[in-house]
Amino acid sequence: MAIRTKRIYEKVSKEDGIRILVDRLWPRGVSKKDAHLDVWLRDIAPSTELRAWFNHDPSKWNKFRSSYFAELDKNSQLTTQLLQKAKDGTITLVFSAKEEKFNNAVALKEYLEEKLKT
Repeated sequence: MAIRTKRIYEKVSKEDGIRILVDRLWPRGVSKKDAHLDVWLRDIAPSTELRAWFNHDPSKWNKFRSSYFAELDKNSQLTTQLLQKAKDGTITLVFSAKEEKFNNAVALKEYLEEKLKT
């Protein structure tokens, strides 16, 4: 059981397990064939309004996380699906942002790991 994050532009590896795109928009310059995704959960991504407000600004990170976690709490069907996949093996939350520390996949990973503890 492991949850990982990875940019879609990085090389695919066997250690990725189930690859899940967690962005609302399809990544630029990547074909569906080259993405090697198992699932695209666009509805697990932050709302368009929240994503636009945040814009990967580290100074907004804490507020973004709390707002995104509130959105995830309302989307329990998808989060339950991800939690089950994580319990069954490794999942990789795939994202396209250049910012690797402050993005929705990192926040989602944190959210899921907290839920797995309970």
